Amino acid sequence: MALSAHLEELNHKHTQLDDKIHDEMKHPAPDVVRITKLKKQKLHLKEKIAHFRSS
Repeated sequence: MALSAHLEELNHKHTQLDDKIHDEMKHPAPDVVRITKLKKQKLHLKEKIAHFRSS
């Protein structure tokens, strides 16, 4: 997979996680554990994206 395609896929996943976090936070009683897991996944993707962009 080309680097640009890989970065595009990572950015897409990052956006999806952001949407899931916002959706969960809209609930009257948001699942804090789920939000924490999603945020950790999002941070991991952000770090991967930064790594590939600096390469």
